[in-house]
Amino acid sequence: MEKLDQIPLETILMSTLSTFTSHQLSDLTLYFSSLHHRHHRRIFSLLSSPMLFSLTLHHLHSLSLHNKSLLIAKHLLSKLAIFTHFMHNDTILPPPSTTSMKHRDLDVVLLLLLLCELRQHDPEALDIPPSRWRVVICQYIAKDALKFSSISCSNREVIMKFIDMLAKCKNFVNAMIHAGNGIGGKDRKEVATSIAIVVALPSVEASNDNDGRKECVICKEEMKEGRDVCKLPCHHTFHWICILPWLKKRNTCPCCRFQLPSDDVFAEIQRLWEVVAKMSDSAKFLGISNCN
Repeated sequence: MEKLDQIPLETILMSTLSTFTSHQLSDLTLYFSSLHHRHHRRIFSLLSSPMLFSLTLHHLHSLSLHNKSLLIAKHLLSKLAIFTHFMHNDTILPPPSTTSMKHRDLDVVLLLLLLCELRQHDPEALDIPPSRWRVVICQYIAKDALKFSSISCSNREVIMKFIDMLAKCKNFVNAMIHAGNGIGGKDRKEVATSIAIVVALPSVEASNDNDGRKECVICKEEMKEGRDVCKLPCHHTFHWICILPWLKKRNTCPCCRFQLPSDDVFAEIQRLWEVVAKMSDSAKFLGISNCN
């Protein structure tokens, strides 16, 4: 399998989407169509109110580069969490703590992405006093009104807009990681498992293997039959007294290195992205092509 950084994000997402059933694609499209319209309503609210635009721009300028990157990363994480939710055909959406943002933070993210897009379209467009940026953005949007309209789009257009949004966010985060700034990177230390996940882990009765004795790989001692032990999502079991300190420092299974969710935004983006990439790799291996 190629390194993730060497494969275009769009290629991975399209390959993963090819594994979706018609029902999964329909649900995903409906959700992101609604989300797309909500985001554009926020943008038009910003642009139609000089006061709101000024306050949002002031808040954006007050944030450090790290905090700007963190907001973009949270926005990306929320969309990846939803995407993997539909990918696994789960019946329950991810918790709001993962998928929602405060309106002020969302406005900052949407404005920042729009400013980046405008800068890419015309590198000199923002070489003017910030007090005139709202007018310039309005003019930019007016030139491509259909792109920013709430007119119904085809399923494919909705999916492509979603992929474009993910690409912008991930490229921004990757740029910040490669530039340093203490964000993400290859040298990141291990992260703890999310507290919410640890609290929700099930307790089961230990049972012996076919060969008789079953031990906890952390302490190397036997898990006596009938004793309450912790069961991870990968189905490996451990003494509670052993696994809790482990999960306080790491988000991996001691046996198979299965990754559990963490509360670290950048680590979660990497974890979910690897989940998506594995599905993409499987699609290539099986030669699946269901996405229309």
